[in-house]
Amino acid sequence: MNPESIIESWQESEDLIAIEQMRDELGWTSWLAVAEIALLYGSSLADVLRQKMTAAENAVLDLVALRIAGEVGLADVDRALAVARNPEQRDLLLEGRLRMEAGLIRFEEEDFEQARMDLTWAETRLKSVAKASREHDISLINKAAFHLAIDEPLMALQVYGDIARKDGHADETIAISRMNAARILLAFGRISEALRNSFNAHAHAIICENQALAIEAGAIFVEIAIPYIDHEAARMKEQVANAKPRDAEEEEIKPAIHPEDVEGILSWCVDKATSDLGGTERGDLKALLILCERAQRVDFFARALERPSEVDDVEFANLCYALGESEEWSAR
Repeated sequence: MNPESIIESWQESEDLIAIEQMRDELGWTSWLAVAEIALLYGSSLADVLRQKMTAAENAVLDLVALRIAGEVGLADVDRALAVARNPEQRDLLLEGRLRMEAGLIRFEEEDFEQARMDLTWAETRLKSVAKASREHDISLINKAAFHLAIDEPLMALQVYGDIARKDGHADETIAISRMNAARILLAFGRISEALRNSFNAHAHAIICENQALAIEAGAIFVEIAIPYIDHEAARMKEQVANAKPRDAEEEEIKPAIHPEDVEGILSWCVDKATSDLGGTERGDLKALLILCERAQRVDFFARALERPSEVDDVEFANLCYALGESEEWSAR
């Protein structure tokens, strides 16, 4: 289920019981996550849920509102922390969440060492009190992003490695971690591992119904895989199932990808991306069309090439014209 569907359901019926059922299906145990989404979308549901939330949860929601407005500061975090640490209602999970918020603000202020301490403290606390929860997942993604931002890719890779698929992390968290891990591994020339990670990212993004993420991860997989297409190769599901950790001195297995894996993922991505050709900045369409040309499967774009009137992105239109050179594309 896509979390945004909660807002759509509320707009249609304002049925709080139905919203609670949807919340439970997402595996969330408090109203805070739902209230944050409602706040982001400007929905009245946020005000309704405030009545059902604790003082600490409301303090965090106030902080989220300030962050959305671009007005959050360390003093605001300290005020929320005071509420979360109140002995009468202490909330260890939200305390960890707020230390993460402090780390993000310190990073923005370029206080990198204190940001490192806050983000590490937050992830450790959240792991101890709510491992694989929404808050813990966010802390892991933020911690990895911090390492990437200060040019520590191997540290980021280690954090992504801590997000084990068997530990109950959200599919979206797994997808984001595997996609970014694939990029890092590719930069270090570890092609086979990059292929497996991008393949897993695509699969988990589909499971959590995050189409944009699935297209991005799928495109990364295809881009890496094209030079290694081999009709004798094992299918990717089999390669993923049989994969084992590699020692530092052990040579990497030569990459080999079955063409059906490449074509299957590329076809899926094109089908989803071309359902709507509008928008003046469609980097996804341009990237996929170039990948199709490299894979010699421009036919995947056949139906899209018949819809020039729907295209707004000039660069994408030029690419389509270069391939088709029809009068319709010329006019467009």
